[in-house]
Amino acid sequence: MKTNRPKITVPWEPLDIIIDLVSLTLLIVMVIYTIMNYSELSETIPTHFNASGEADGYGDKRFIWLLPSIGVVMFILLSTVNRYPHLHNYMVNITEENALKNYRFSTRIVRFTNLFIAILFVGIQYVMVEQGKGNDISLSGWFTPVIIGFSIVFPIFIFIYYRKINTS
Repeated sequence: MKTNRPKITVPWEPLDIIIDLVSLTLLIVMVIYTIMNYSELSETIPTHFNASGEADGYGDKRFIWLLPSIGVVMFILLSTVNRYPHLHNYMVNITEENALKNYRFSTRIVRFTNLFIAILFVGIQYVMVEQGKGNDISLSGWFTPVIIGFSIVFPIFIFIYYRKINTS
C-alpha cells in the first residue's frame, strides 16, 4: 500500500508508557496466575459463558491457555501496528501539519484497545481458573452490559474527540 502520509516517529508520553506497562503487567500476571493454578484445575473447565455470566460450555483443561495465548499475541501485534501510524485509517487527509496529533491519537486508541483486551481477558481467565478449581464464582450479570456499553461508548468518544482535534 502506497501512501503519501508523512512517516514520523510519535514520541512517547508518560500516559503511553503507563498504558502499555499496565497492559503488559496484566498479561504477565494472567500467565503466572494460570501457571500457578494449572495443577489444581479439574480435567474439565468452563470455556464459554452466557450473557448472564454463567458457564454454558466446557472443555479440556488445556483450553485454559487459549486466552493468555491470544492476549499475548494480540498485545504483540497491536504494539507492532502502533509503530506504523502512517498506515492506520484516518477520517481526514494527513498532512505534515496534522500528522503528529492524528498519529498520537491513533496510537493511543490502539493502546487503550490493548488495555481493554487485557482487562477483559484477565477477568474471564480468573473466572475460568476459579471455576476450574471448583470454586463458586461467575461473571456477574453486569459483565456483559458493561462490555457492550464500553464497546458502544468508546467509539463514540473516539469519533467526537477525533472531530475536535481536527477542527481546531
